[in-house]
Amino acid sequence: MRMKPIIALLAVVALAGAAAFYVLTMPSLAVQGPLAPRTASLANGETMFNVGGCAACHATPKQDDHRRLGGGLALATPFGTFKVPNISPDARFGIGAWPEEAFVNAMLRGVGRNGEHLYPAFPYTSYQRMAVDDVRDLFQFIKSLPAETVASEPHALPFPFNVRRGLGLWNLLYLDGKAFAPDPARSASLNRGAYLVEGPGHCAECHSPRTVLGGIIADRRFAGGVDAEGKGWVPNITPHADGLASWSDKDIAYLLQSGLTPDNDSVGSTMAAVAASMGRLSDADRAAMAAYLKSLPSRPGRAPPKQ
Repeated sequence: MRMKPIIALLAVVALAGAAAFYVLTMPSLAVQGPLAPRTASLANGETMFNVGGCAACHATPKQDDHRRLGGGLALATPFGTFKVPNISPDARFGIGAWPEEAFVNAMLRGVGRNGEHLYPAFPYTSYQRMAVDDVRDLFQFIKSLPAETVASEPHALPFPFNVRRGLGLWNLLYLDGKAFAPDPARSASLNRGAYLVEGPGHCAECHSPRTVLGGIIADRRFAGGVDAEGKGWVPNITPHADGLASWSDKDIAYLLQSGLTPDNDSVGSTMAAVAASMGRLSDADRAAMAAYLKSLPSRPGRAPPKQ
């Protein structure tokens, strides 16, 4: 008879825990319902597309047209293998049938069309800094590209990483929902560079070390770290001796334009695709990004090996 109260108490605790987990892991939306009509700027959308390096991940592999966004790239990480989805304007296999607000919520909060959490291999923790109008312009630009009739492949993730609901707890740690706020002490150009680097450019996502949970270590942001796919490491891009201390603003801007270092060495791996996208930006935007990178706090990291 004494066991019944204990079992009842355990049941109540379990239900309370399940309810707390449900509430804490609920997706948070940036916008609710249809957005007000506006005239999109496809030119600005293209800029966001290029600075975001969208083609570097989402372009169909083994073809040269960066506008074909059929996905298919496999990203092998310690958490499992992520398969990059089709984001072309195809209504069946891509995002052509998505309402605009769904795309905004995906970009700014990591929430899919059906209310599911997206995995942070998609760098929404940086995209959350973007202005809503820039995201809307990006969506309209993507919808102007060719439709790709290729089905997205499912991720290959082990338990517990295949339980999307748990990402709500991860978001409590690493998603603050704050848009970029210009610093009044900075010039307009430096604020532009900060916005592009921290938001759509999501440079910190690759160039920062991470915790065992996969979140960026805040006080080592931009200081380089292990490559997310375990294929080596990515360099420090702060103005430290291990990083860009000896580089001028023009050196950095030239790398973003050409993919070449001051020593005329070429970048490789995914950075080559990123540089191809950055090369389509305006000189002013590349210069602004370079100036912001040189203004970052100097943090020690690993230097590239001598060639």
